[in-house]
Amino acid sequence: MTQAIYQIHENHVELKIYQLQRLNQLLVFASQFNEFYQEKLQSVRLPIRSEEDMRSIPFTTKHELAQDQIKYPPFGRNHTYPETSYIRYHQTSGTSGRPLKVLDTTESWNWWQDCWLEVLKSAGVSSRDRLFLAFSFGPFIGFWSAYEAAKKAGTLVIPGGGQSSEERLYSIMENKASVLLCTPSYALHLAEVAVKNQVDIRNSSLRTIVLAGEPGGSIPSVRQHIENLWGAKVYDHVGMTEMGAYGFSCSHQHGIHVNEAQFIAEIIDPVSLEPVPAGEKGELVLTNLGRYGFPLIRYRTGDMVFNSADSCPCGNSFRLLPGGIIGRADDMVIIRGVNIFPQSIEAIIREFPDIVEFSIVYYTEEEMNQVKVQVETEADILKTLRTVLRERLGLRIEVEQVEAGSLPRFEMKSRRVRDLRLRKTS
Repeated sequence: MTQAIYQIHENHVELKIYQLQRLNQLLVFASQFNEFYQEKLQSVRLPIRSEEDMRSIPFTTKHELAQDQIKYPPFGRNHTYPETSYIRYHQTSGTSGRPLKVLDTTESWNWWQDCWLEVLKSAGVSSRDRLFLAFSFGPFIGFWSAYEAAKKAGTLVIPGGGQSSEERLYSIMENKASVLLCTPSYALHLAEVAVKNQVDIRNSSLRTIVLAGEPGGSIPSVRQHIENLWGAKVYDHVGMTEMGAYGFSCSHQHGIHVNEAQFIAEIIDPVSLEPVPAGEKGELVLTNLGRYGFPLIRYRTGDMVFNSADSCPCGNSFRLLPGGIIGRADDMVIIRGVNIFPQSIEAIIREFPDIVEFSIVYYTEEEMNQVKVQVETEADILKTLRTVLRERLGLRIEVEQVEAGSLPRFEMKSRRVRDLRLRKTS
């Protein structure tokens, strides 16, 4: 595979040298002008010349950022410039703790757009497309940057904010949208609405769906289910409000490529904090290289991924994370001695296309932690699903049929897990 070459001033260098050059520029800048990192980088010796040197830089955590914003309200010290330099306000969803407030300067927001352009490019989106954005425009960053990138790419953008699911569905059909951007959960929900309204989405003009906000786009059973419902090809995207749009899938759908021109990726053991060997699972650590208004250096994302040295057949030399995000470190629970990720349960459930919606419930019974799955379905599949769950996960999981339409639907990040355990360890 040909090694990509990047320009630094008048020199052309390979990716690793390019990353180290940009990292050192960021470290010098942050240590001088960013109050949050001035404190964290005091003992770091510059320049950083290797990956081993990089390990001398302390990690950054979401808890640190949240505590800093409590101590220095409202935005904390990681906003490098005066408040008057910032033009955009974002807020994390708060699903794993206190929401973070994140601001972007014009420079940082342009960088966001360029990162999302890579996502659209990998999905084959061009100026010939009509792109429908199925989300409400609020403080969660959602697809705001995708909207900006699509404009930059010359793509016709059809906004779906403030519309009901029925209105969005008819807008997609009537305006002959060719690309849909939404969460995996919402793609499934729109397909459900289409069935109820007798709308033939499989034979529509839609050819591409770009998913974000949840890991479903890289779960084969979820991706295939959505593709079968819509008759369109699914691409995944991963990003974080506080980090940036760092990854995207390609036409081969083997996992997620990290945009290494803009991010440095590491994979560590979440307990020992040491790098994990190839073939092992670990926590993704990221450094954004172009967001000087809100830099994050060695940020522990909490996302669990596989460390692989394999290259992708698509020809993109950027690092490949097979299977994308396979779970979150804080989502893992131990039930009767077995480690369980909600994504592992969902991957199995989505192999049953007759299941319209589902919920995962953790609870305590006779002082033992248990897990059950509630499903909306009219098919006689409960016994089969119980068997498959037990065989694949090594754990007996009760399956309960619930009334159609009784489980919640989601536009943005889904919350399908209810934790009713009396004690959080088992």
